Amino acid sequence: MPDLPISDIQPKHFLWRVDDRVATITLNRPERKNPLTFESYNELIETFHTLNHIPAIKTIVITGAGDNFCSGGDVHEIIGPLVEIREKKQADRLLTFTRMSGELVKAMRDCPQPIVAAIDGVCAGAGAIIAMASDIRFGTPRSRVAFLFVKVGLSGADMGACAILPRIIGHGRAAELLYTGRFMTADEAERWGFYNRLLAPDKLLPEATQFARDLADGPTVAHATTKRCLHQEWDMSIDDAIENEAQAQAACMETEDFARAYRAFAAKQTPKFEGN
Repeated sequence: MPDLPISDIQPKHFLWRVDDRVATITLNRPERKNPLTFESYNELIETFHTLNHIPAIKTIVITGAGDNFCSGGDVHEIIGPLVEIREKKQADRLLTFTRMSGELVKAMRDCPQPIVAAIDGVCAGAGAIIAMASDIRFGTPRSRVAFLFVKVGLSGADMGACAILPRIIGHGRAAELLYTGRFMTADEAERWGFYNRLLAPDKLLPEATQFARDLADGPTVAHATTKRCLHQEWDMSIDDAIENEAQAQAACMETEDFARAYRAFAAKQTPKFEGN
């Protein structure tokens, strides 16, 4: 598929801004703490798929409008309809939904650009999953994260949480959060490795954006390769991972950015990467 222009992404169900190669996705229903709907799920999936083909965008920031990140699936627009489907005994439609929601995590992982989540206030349910599926997470002291599926009679096994969350914070801590559905405090989230940094609310988005912009200044192919290998190597043996990285790194050595970095080093200059 050929490269696409940035204008090919024109979402209706969240805010979208591109500035200096950084795209910002803002979940935008602040009066309800930015819950997801069927439509916003599908539009996010489509957006992350499309980003595979927009090399002009180097990094992504995802955040929420107002003082919250995302409260999860909308109770009335998602949970209510799912209960109705359950009462009609349409199990196939329930499976269609759970597969669709999982596609969002797959799309985020497959998207080559690093994703930085800027998390304030409530980050719950599917919102916590979006944060989990991001590559980097910044939070605020007042932010709270909960994988609260058990609170609505569901398992913690949702959208890959049982696979991904233990790799971020450890098995025992993940098990506690998934069994209880309790909120993880900001201090816990930072201490356990879920957050990369804790920032004051007024510093959150500016610093997350600056971090994304700094990544955008780096070697595009190399960053995409790092992200791909981080995900590919979960189920590889060490020997297979070493071989995978040998091939990946050799491919990076074929890029012009690799040569640019050497020439800059030899000239005692800072390399200016161009993404090829």
